[in-house]
Amino acid sequence: MPATTPELNNATSPFRRFLARYLPRRHGGLIIFYAVFTGISFLTRLALLAKAGHDATWTLSLLAAFGWGMLFDLGAAAFAALPLVVLLTFLPAGWFARRWQQALAHLFGFGLIYLLLFGTVSEWTFWDEFGVRFNFIAVDYLVYTTEVIGNIRESYNLPLIFSGVGALAVVLHWIVVRSGLPAQWFTAPPEPVARRLRAGAVWFVVPLVFGAVLDDDWLPAFRNNFNRELAKNGLWSLFSAFKDNELAYEQFYLTRPVDEAFATVRREIARDKSASFPSGPEARDTLRVVRHEGAELRPNVIQITVESLSADFLSIFNRASNLTPNLAEIAGQSLVFDNFYATGTRTDRGMEALTLAVPPTPGRSLVKRPKNEDMFTLGSVFRAKGYDTAFIYGGFGYFDNMNYFFGHNGYRVIDRTGVPKEDITFANVWGVCDEDLFRWTLREADASTAGGKPFHYFVMTTSNHRPYTFPAGRIDLPSKTSGRAGAVKYTDYAIGKFIRDASAKPWFKNTVFVIVADHCASSAGKTALPVQNYHIPLIIFAPGGQIAPGHIRELTSQVDYAPTLLGLLNWSYPSRFFGRDVRATDPKEARVLVGTYQKLGLLKDDDFLVLTPVRRQNQYLYDRTSYTLTDEPLDPAFAREAVSYYQAASYLFQQQLYREIKTEEFARLLAPPAQNDRAAPR
Repeated sequence: MPATTPELNNATSPFRRFLARYLPRRHGGLIIFYAVFTGISFLTRLALLAKAGHDATWTLSLLAAFGWGMLFDLGAAAFAALPLVVLLTFLPAGWFARRWQQALAHLFGFGLIYLLLFGTVSEWTFWDEFGVRFNFIAVDYLVYTTEVIGNIRESYNLPLIFSGVGALAVVLHWIVVRSGLPAQWFTAPPEPVARRLRAGAVWFVVPLVFGAVLDDDWLPAFRNNFNRELAKNGLWSLFSAFKDNELAYEQFYLTRPVDEAFATVRREIARDKSASFPSGPEARDTLRVVRHEGAELRPNVIQITVESLSADFLSIFNRASNLTPNLAEIAGQSLVFDNFYATGTRTDRGMEALTLAVPPTPGRSLVKRPKNEDMFTLGSVFRAKGYDTAFIYGGFGYFDNMNYFFGHNGYRVIDRTGVPKEDITFANVWGVCDEDLFRWTLREADASTAGGKPFHYFVMTTSNHRPYTFPAGRIDLPSKTSGRAGAVKYTDYAIGKFIRDASAKPWFKNTVFVIVADHCASSAGKTALPVQNYHIPLIIFAPGGQIAPGHIRELTSQVDYAPTLLGLLNWSYPSRFFGRDVRATDPKEARVLVGTYQKLGLLKDDDFLVLTPVRRQNQYLYDRTSYTLTDEPLDPAFAREAVSYYQAASYLFQQQLYREIKTEEFARLLAPPAQNDRAAPR
């Protein structure tokens, strides 16, 4: 019979007598860990439910969410317990006999509880920002520690958080100690090595079993995505996202014969009446020639890409908002896209779509993938026309691999590292204030003009980002404490000031100003892909009259931005863009491509098709008023179109075929059709 301690031999509690009889060995300490881990995970889920109370659906699906959650909690606990398994297996016999060794064990136990509680606080703040459990965004945050840690320090009262978590950890550890369980398991008689190894092997197999059979894809397709997110475990989701950060399309998604997929894509992207090459080696390519009659416009183009600027922040889309008076004034003199949608929920996704005009393929964006050099970009078209192209960013461009991507795709890079300290008047961990960024932009424009070259700049702001700090005295809201509202209003102020400052420049009338968001401020929603949270502004302001003011009301995707802009300039050029000139496309064919790192969607009119891993597809009716999705029968033609977009894009990237068209080839492709010996354009 296993040995027990005298205290527990005399215990009157049936539960403690059961433990004394059947779990006396040192590995029983793992039961404590599992109990504490799953208990804290359960309380975390309750706290997040309270936070999302008005968004969650209070039906029996919540019980299912908690049931699935317990399963994932156990799986996460099994992996988290592995260091403890190793310690309890290989510590020498009699290790817990001395007081200092017992004190060390208590310190270790306190540390584990502290880390678990700190994880809960981290999940709370992450949910507050994104409305989901830990995902690929959290993975990226672990990579870019300078910005993330700095952001946390500037946004939260860390001494209060650390001390509060520490106090609660002390209380929980005291409760565990008073239960008598540590005395049971950490003062048991020494065990033979063979017995410890056998027990350790059993505990080591547990996470292997969970890892082999448990996957996030097991989760049912809850009608409310908040309920589905509650079913997850944060730690499990974090490592799952790390594992699936880049997904092979052919392995996880529905596919078609490659040639058929390209035939569909070529037909769809040519609906803007652009020419294409129908045969030859280009059959597995999106290469075509876009032709326009008449003279081309050659203005400078400054594209201001605003961090997290949801359409809802602008009064032109939301009459209740009073945060953007300058943008409202600019919009009144501009071409405004009323139904313009981002492809994703991250800055790198916005950069990908606005620069490459490609669908959001699963996994990481192309900005952060290897072998993303010398690609066909909007900048490459501008450079072929003799323009200077630059990426101007107020932060450190190594974040999200931005400097590498733009620098290796022909753009000059200007970021915080190359600017003298005296040229920075205000900054937080993410970057300089927008006023500083726009002052740099004016200086670059002056230099390009002095050099006799037209210019195209991709300017990326940072002020509309937590901790939401900005220079004092600019607007009627305080820095930081007014939150995102203050940051949006400051960004609006800075853009207005930039336009006024630029109006004094000799190049002003010959410049087109584009104001567009990278993505929305919030990506959380009740549906798997909350389309309403992808609606962003696109405003094209041409003070010289090159582009007439007005409104484009058709559905437009970020991938359509580049070809539509070039169409407005009346340019002829060879193209590999997946987007098309929305002005030249039948409104009935308008569509939007949206995605997360796993889910891929196609919206056309009110029909919305979503592709998910394990080769699943679902079609919904999208209600633009209530933002709800209702199941509807699958339209095979619509499904083939959705699959073709994403499969063809993934194929081109995998085969490294989405390449820049060099100057000589650019000119040859633009030669009149009769002189082009490859094929006559359609």
